[in-house]
Amino acid sequence: MNRKLAREMVMKLCFQMDIQNDFSEEMIGKFLKDLPENDQEDYIKKVAMSFILNKEKTDKFIEKHSKGWKINRLAKVDLTILRIAITEIHYIDDVPEIVSINEAVELSKKFSTDESSKFINGVLGSILEDK
Repeated sequence: MNRKLAREMVMKLCFQMDIQNDFSEEMIGKFLKDLPENDQEDYIKKVAMSFILNKEKTDKFIEKHSKGWKINRLAKVDLTILRIAITEIHYIDDVPEIVSINEAVELSKKFSTDESSKFINGVLGSILEDK
């Protein structure tokens, strides 16, 4: 499994955690158990755990930089994509910031709308400027 596909898996995992309101290590374990063995399992765990540990901070970044939008008004897919990208930007050292942004935009094009990709790019760009 390549990193791009692993990032999709992290997105699906974090989306599932949000829908089920279960942000636990057990949820990560269950999710990984159902995946075929892969060389990106450490990355998936690392991002998911960093997301769980920093969820409140990450959500504050989103609220601050998504001018006029509250977390509960964002589409769940868009919110999940933003959370993953912000987690990578702030807490995962081996992922370049520009890669996180580009991959978030690509995920939004695949799983959401064209408007979402522009919104996500804008929010993440604003976060980088503020960093």
